[in-house]
Amino acid sequence: MHALDITQLHKTYANGMQALKGINLTVETGDFFALLGPNGAGKSTCIGIVTSLVNKTSGQVSVFGHSIDEELIQAKSLLGSVPQEFNFNSFEPVNEIITNQGGFYGVSLKTAQQQADYYLRTLGLWPHRFQQARNLSGGMKRRLMIARALIHKPRLLILDEPTAGVDIELRRSMWEFMEEINQQGTTIILTTHYLEEAERMCRNIAIIDEGNIIQNSGMKSLLKTLNSETFVFYLESDIDAPPVLKDCLQTVLLDSHTLEVEVPETCSLNDVIRQFDTLGIVVNRMRNKVNRLEELFVRITAKQQEAIHVV
Repeated sequence: MHALDITQLHKTYANGMQALKGINLTVETGDFFALLGPNGAGKSTCIGIVTSLVNKTSGQVSVFGHSIDEELIQAKSLLGSVPQEFNFNSFEPVNEIITNQGGFYGVSLKTAQQQADYYLRTLGLWPHRFQQARNLSGGMKRRLMIARALIHKPRLLILDEPTAGVDIELRRSMWEFMEEINQQGTTIILTTHYLEEAERMCRNIAIIDEGNIIQNSGMKSLLKTLNSETFVFYLESDIDAPPVLKDCLQTVLLDSHTLEVEVPETCSLNDVIRQFDTLGIVVNRMRNKVNRLEELFVRITAKQQEAIHVV
């Protein structure tokens, strides 16, 4: 049984804007799934429909086989959602926000308190459990949102930009926690603009743009389609002009000691380094210009926009 089935899902708002144009999407049980797209692409509308916060125009949505039209209560009981915006009572104590959420799902007070204690400790909120939520930092509020979404042990967790505005250290600890609960069997759907985290954690990916799914595949198979990567090389000594490098697609001198090289998949990075050695150019360090998924994302969405303009 699939964790999520979406079939021919349409959403047209009252002003005539078509946010979703008949998308089809399947998320396997136990998957860590990335739903990506630029702002306004339809991600939040899709998530809003799945979580019953937005009314669909037409189409079918099922959560572990339960239709949101016919079995909404059963479907919602299996869902946990972490939205982009903080939507808790900021004057309530942290532990009460989490515990009270369990009551909405029929979790007994004793069990809810036990679950709340577990997530408060696991997510580093234990020292703040009696504080009003408004006194938490932005990162702690994000953790509170995740703890609240997990209190009823949902089988499907939807994370909508969960690390937005979070510092690097906290983001990495949240990555580890999300990977852990996924390994324990929770299916996760992640939307994010930090494509580094999607590449690191997600096994499958869908890209939505202009209300259409324009890419839907495994992460590994998608990354294999990248036929070139761009690297930035930091040189020990200044040079006056970009060197001619055999088999490289493009070489750009960003400044006298920084070189940007687009390397096709047919050319190994070792070949590029050997050419530098032959030319007497010493490289101090190097990095990818962008991560691989980001590069593919930009290319795919740019191609989609070109197709729309042609039509």
